[in-house]
Amino acid sequence: MPREILQHPHSALREVCAPVAVFDAALCALSNEMFLMMYAAKGRGLAAPQIGETKRMFVMDATWKEGQPAPQVFVNPEIVAVSDETELDEEGCLSLIGIPCLVWRPLEVTLRWQDLAGARHEDRFEGFAARCVQHERDHLDGILCIDYSEAAP
Repeated sequence: MPREILQHPHSALREVCAPVAVFDAALCALSNEMFLMMYAAKGRGLAAPQIGETKRMFVMDATWKEGQPAPQVFVNPEIVAVSDETELDEEGCLSLIGIPCLVWRPLEVTLRWQDLAGARHEDRFEGFAARCVQHERDHLDGILCIDYSEAAP
């Protein structure tokens, strides 16, 4: 039976996910499934808990709607730095269909993560990609965009 993207208030969306310790074919298959579901739902990111997998992993393609696809997989991601400059913008979520959220986010973030083979990476993201990384990373700690205040920080 094909999986569905879980909708709020499903309890799995509020769980803190466990780190991924095994980098194998099953993890690759999970990422492929997540990409298929994300693209079918017209999203730009999807976190594992959104499909009932409590693993610290998300997939993202921040640019596919505007041009060339650039799919990325982030395993055990951690935000290691954020810019002081923030911006208020609207966010949508595949687990909150029809519920836009106004969220303040740093304009730039530095993320450290592992790929599907377990290799470590670190990179800086800015603009929409930074917002997307932060949004998806929040899912891994059971945080949804509706949890943030609309007031300035």
